[in-house]
Amino acid sequence: MILSVSRRTDIPAFYTEWFFNRLKEGYVLVRNPMNYHQVSRVCLTPDVIDCIVFWTKDPTNMLDKLELLNEYNYYFQITINPYDSLIERNVPQKRHIIESFKKLSASIGKKRTIWRYDPVILTDKIDLAYHKKYFDILASSLKDYTERCVISFVDMYKKTERNMNSINASAVSENDMMELGKTLADIASGYGLRIEACSEPIDLSPIGIKHARCVNDELIAEITGKTINVQKDKNQRDVCSCAKSIDIGAYNTCKHGCLYCYANYSDTAVKNNIVKHNPNSPMLIGNIEPGDRITERKMVSYTG
Repeated sequence: MILSVSRRTDIPAFYTEWFFNRLKEGYVLVRNPMNYHQVSRVCLTPDVIDCIVFWTKDPTNMLDKLELLNEYNYYFQITINPYDSLIERNVPQKRHIIESFKKLSASIGKKRTIWRYDPVILTDKIDLAYHKKYFDILASSLKDYTERCVISFVDMYKKTERNMNSINASAVSENDMMELGKTLADIASGYGLRIEACSEPIDLSPIGIKHARCVNDELIAEITGKTINVQKDKNQRDVCSCAKSIDIGAYNTCKHGCLYCYANYSDTAVKNNIVKHNPNSPMLIGNIEPGDRITERKMVSYTG
């Protein structure tokens, strides 16, 4: 089983204590985001987890706890974007995150420390020249600490469009994707970085950008030294190439407050949820309630 921690929220940044409590207890309870009272019990023991995939904008809280992961295989995906606090409202200063990125890479190796430049947005002030300048700055700083960069272009969901009205964001056209993608690919190549695109229907391979698999069975095979036999995740979009995983996060719980976020509906929804967080609960938010139906999630190892 591959564990995703998490597409839905930033557990490494905000819920580290809870996560390691769950590893110690050996299980976690996860609510179905589409059916509130449907709850899965997910085993977290090392013998059933092939790999943990961490997603975060700030790995700092994990740095002094890595020894607690000694029995697990894992890698990190760390988002570092060129946006200020008007867009990424509660994200720490980038120099702080870059320093933590470097420390993490020094501890676990650059293969397991992946940089995400995600999502790429365009506004009346953030244009091609802006991305060219700041992607180069970030790539130059991170080139010795990672092997790959994963990019994606913003999806203008209704709530995303609503949240980004204040910064005059616009949809990214295919022409923009090709032009901007070529610029980023050339910069990445100059620093010896592999660049991949996450969940994009457009084929960017002519400009040197392959489709990404963020939950990557090939990378997991490299990390574990074992053959991984796993299907594509059918719960993700058709254009997503990720391997099947189990996510233990919850929507409307990330405190970064990024305007482009798809996982938070509103600030109010986040505030209402985080007050229910208890690091000792088996659930990320709240606890077992009357009417909950708890089902043991079937755990399958994908190692050959």
